Amino acid sequence: MNKSKVYFINLRTTNHLTILDKLKKMLISAGMNELDFKKKLVAVKIHFGEPGNLAYIRPNYAAAVVKMIKEKEGLPFLTDANTLYKGKRSNGVDHLQSAMENGFNPMTTGCHVVIADGMKGTDYKEILINQKHCKTAKIASAIASADVVISLNHFKGHEFAGFGGCLKNLGMGSGSVGGKLEMHSDSKPLIDSDHCTGCNLCVSNCAHDAVHLGADNIAKIEYSKCVGCGQCVAVCRYDAAQVQWDAKSMQEKIAEYAFAVVKDKPAFHINFLLDISPNCDCFPNNDMPIVPNIGILASSDPVAIDKASVDLVNKSVPLEASAFGKQKSDDKFSAIYPHTDWRLGLHHAEKIGLGSQQYEMVEVE
Repeated sequence: MNKSKVYFINLRTTNHLTILDKLKKMLISAGMNELDFKKKLVAVKIHFGEPGNLAYIRPNYAAAVVKMIKEKEGLPFLTDANTLYKGKRSNGVDHLQSAMENGFNPMTTGCHVVIADGMKGTDYKEILINQKHCKTAKIASAIASADVVISLNHFKGHEFAGFGGCLKNLGMGSGSVGGKLEMHSDSKPLIDSDHCTGCNLCVSNCAHDAVHLGADNIAKIEYSKCVGCGQCVAVCRYDAAQVQWDAKSMQEKIAEYAFAVVKDKPAFHINFLLDISPNCDCFPNNDMPIVPNIGILASSDPVAIDKASVDLVNKSVPLEASAFGKQKSDDKFSAIYPHTDWRLGLHHAEKIGLGSQQYEMVEVE
């Protein structure tokens, strides 16, 4: 089997070679400039970061990629789809405001921001894929309508998938609200009554009116209304709202949605192994990184780039003051989230032909 090429730059710089210079050099070496951008609508898929979270990709990196696309006469736009959970990116107005607050605007990045699934998360196209879980995928309209997709992915831990990288940003991130519901539907949380204090945070933050306090002042989940978005898990301060760790189908659905995003169109992917926090950028805060900053990867293969990213993290010396602590495990994400297996999504993505876990690392000086 031929190995996919994954290109890598470290973070060493000089007065004459900035990290943005190195990024451009790597992207040229990796073949991004060989894509036909001329007069094409180019969706630059990124996570704008929940306000309060500072681990998201800096707008400077997005601006450098946008500039390269425009030099090839492409028509780029930065984009993400609305969230399923209740937060500051759950509708088009708040989402745009959040993007602007975090520095993503035409003045800083050189292109406009488009919320891909519209004001209420209902603008989508169904892409026929005929996969194990999903016959069609509800992909946000602006992304589905793009001629080319470039993904800019902050690589970090994730409470449901083990890690979040290219596949997560493409799959979950490109799904409309209804698509996100479909992907989350088998991962509903539970309440540990021994830990619940009746603080009401889960109740006030549930966008679907699925959580209520019972007569015993303990939170109860009404599963007929629960969509499995995980917001109660994210806001609970007492470890009472917990994930039911049956996330295999969710990881596989994410891979299938990622398959739909790049189906029949050119795509290219960039993973930023910086501020590798234990949790998703959807949290309104970010914990300290679990390992030191590593570098930036680029590839046309979304599976290979995520596998290479995991391998680099696992080879890195952990930061003992982080959530990883003083554990001796060489598998960082399994140590942080022992009830989930991050390999499941990669295996399924490879099985359905999205890419290969076999890769050759090419370091660009």
